[in-house]
Amino acid sequence: MVLVAVALSLILSQSRLSFDAFSVGGLACWALIVLIAHLLFRSSGLYNTVWRFASTPDFFNILKGCGSLTVVLYLASLAFRFFFQPVAGLNERQFIVFFLVSFTIISAPRLYYRFLRDGASWRILRRAAGDASTKQALFIGRLGEADLIVRFTRTAQPAEYAIAGIMATESAAPLGTRIQGVPVVALRPRLVEVLEDYVKGTQSLDLLIFGQGVEREIEDYAELVRVARHSGIAVVQFAGLSELGQGGKLVLDAVEMETIMRRSAVATDTTRIGAFVGGKRVMVTGGAGSIGRVLVKRALELGAEAVLVADNSEFGIFQLDQQTDDADRDRLTSRIVDVADRPHMTRLVSEFKPAIIFHAAALKHVPLLEENWEAAIETNVFGTLACAEIAAECGVPQFLLISSDKAVDPTSVLGVTKRAAEQIVSSLHEAQAASPPPRAGAANGHAGPVDLRHSGTKFIAVRFGNVFGSNGSVATVFQAQIEAGGPVTITDRRMTRYFMTMAEAVDLVIMSAADAEQRQGKDDYAIYMLDMGEPVPILEVAETMIRMAGKSPYTDIPIRFTGIRPGEKLHETLHAENEEVVKLDTAKIFGLRTGVVEWPRIEAALPALAAAMQARDKAAALAILAGLYRAEEDMGGVREEAVPKAAGQVG
Repeated sequence: MVLVAVALSLILSQSRLSFDAFSVGGLACWALIVLIAHLLFRSSGLYNTVWRFASTPDFFNILKGCGSLTVVLYLASLAFRFFFQPVAGLNERQFIVFFLVSFTIISAPRLYYRFLRDGASWRILRRAAGDASTKQALFIGRLGEADLIVRFTRTAQPAEYAIAGIMATESAAPLGTRIQGVPVVALRPRLVEVLEDYVKGTQSLDLLIFGQGVEREIEDYAELVRVARHSGIAVVQFAGLSELGQGGKLVLDAVEMETIMRRSAVATDTTRIGAFVGGKRVMVTGGAGSIGRVLVKRALELGAEAVLVADNSEFGIFQLDQQTDDADRDRLTSRIVDVADRPHMTRLVSEFKPAIIFHAAALKHVPLLEENWEAAIETNVFGTLACAEIAAECGVPQFLLISSDKAVDPTSVLGVTKRAAEQIVSSLHEAQAASPPPRAGAANGHAGPVDLRHSGTKFIAVRFGNVFGSNGSVATVFQAQIEAGGPVTITDRRMTRYFMTMAEAVDLVIMSAADAEQRQGKDDYAIYMLDMGEPVPILEVAETMIRMAGKSPYTDIPIRFTGIRPGEKLHETLHAENEEVVKLDTAKIFGLRTGVVEWPRIEAALPALAAAMQARDKAAALAILAGLYRAEEDMGGVREEAVPKAAGQVG
């Protein structure tokens, strides 16, 4: 291109050189020009540009390269003229023409190739070649993202879809203008109205793409999803880019219920939790359950040396095995076992030698446990006790209990059993921090003597609310009812709950364990609490899920109110009034200062609890558990000497 530019500049400026262009000196001159141009262009990064993605910075590079080349050649001609002899037919005019011609003929092919790749001509040529037509998509988001997405949908190979229109979230965006030839068809607040008109008049619309974070920017997000799904249009959300060197593919995530509810997720500190889990042996009780399954998967992703699953559900373990990648199977071991089976659990822990036990095994269905209270106590209380004491007996460095907001001011069997589990963990935590630690053991038939004095196990519990998509959660129940045509049943229209995504909950649980590992003495916490945001009305969840299914609440799918069931509350809380919430350096995680029942008192209550179970005396069993809770309240909720006085605390 440079040689062509030299020739054209001489012709256009009507110059007549004083030497033969094809002589030895002339050929040496051309070779020198090519060498200088190559070195300048390579140093400016011109050869690193992928033509199909050529953009403004790349054309500026060409401009800079051609300008530099022109200046260097002009200075070289001045030096030649000064040291040797003047060259007739060569002056500043030729160099100005050379600069303009070289920039034009070097940038023009790139610009034309970009036009062919992005413009209508390229698409017409592809269709003429017999390629299948691409799917038509609408994009809803910011214009800056729209420009990026339009570009990469056009350069993707093979082309899967094309952006037919842009619905801008900026109210001041220019309606009717075009972004790379794609029209802006709607602005806030008329997004829903325009989408309804658009889908009625467009038979070929296949996809609705939301930009990043749009669910938190527009009020009609759920309604836009409903309109699209009711019309048979797939709904996805832009999540980033991948394979830029192989076609610039977009990463699009399916829009799920947890996104619709607009709960802002916390950015995971993957480096920190990866450093904590990586290379460790991890045991997950209840690992075949919904939360346990994600814990297992996450531990494998973060590079755990080995993961042991202990669960009493054969089908759950089978499902976990089916969902595990082949590359991870050699690091995963599953065992069918009841966590309250002390001999079996002792053998598993002593042989596996985990560095941390995530105790997620629990019974959690509120109405069912009101009738099956013995099973709730056996699993949630004595199962937790067995696992915790086995962890101490086998010298496991850390034991983490997955707790629940039902443990706060409990009114159900689930609540009092989860609170008792927290009390066991808190008491063992304090016993480890005390000097000298007390001897623990329970003569109740469920627990044997365990010496905590030299175990060094760190005991903590992590408390949080409802998780979207967990087994038996309100979202899965509503989904089944909607698929069956309704009605969707809600106990009370005033009921609210805290919600968190499964992935976020698991990462924050691991983050809590990583934080606890670094704390010692009076600065540590037995109970961590996750920031769940604001409580969400259950009625809103039901209405949103119905709209997501392309139906209308109350019209297509009826909603029926059944009344509060035994043990249920209208509103859950994450901490009691006598508990102090301490803000930590880690986002979305708090430490709790709460009353701690001393271990001898728990130890004395366990035989009576076991006797009440054997006599099938529910009232007596619940009275014993309630007594432990009242004893905790009597502790005043806060260890005054341990409360930090630094700024950053929240009440």
